[in-house]
Amino acid sequence: MNDEDHLKNQIRELLLSQRLGVLSTHYKGHPYSSLVAFSSSENLSELYFATPGSTRKYRNLSQDNRVSMLIDNRSNEISDFHNAIAVTVLGTARKIEGSEKKQVAGIYLIKHPYLQDFVNSASCVLVMIQVNRYILVRRFQLVYELHVRK
Repeated sequence: MNDEDHLKNQIRELLLSQRLGVLSTHYKGHPYSSLVAFSSSENLSELYFATPGSTRKYRNLSQDNRVSMLIDNRSNEISDFHNAIAVTVLGTARKIEGSEKKQVAGIYLIKHPYLQDFVNSASCVLVMIQVNRYILVRRFQLVYELHVRK
């Protein structure tokens, strides 16, 4: 296994093991962070999340689709200083519509079946993040990058 495959496997394992991430958007030069339930595509090129269309995060990404998401495995224990892994996802977000919405909802609900009523509600918007790059950090200092799109 080469280094890139090893990095992809580490990222994939982290994405599969975690249910929540911190989404960052911005509006007029100010950052805004939100906790969201997410899922990912098998090939790591896309992340998905659901949100009411009336939220600040959705308004922000509708005006500027550049986003980042932080996903980590911390346990809030001292051991995190040696064992925690975090990945920052950089990409662009867009609303999922039409026939694509059913497919993405299916992927999302495999990981989050308890959110089915919310996802099927009229107020829910499904969002896809098209990943450009992953930045994985181990032990707060070992940094690795995986470029998905250039």
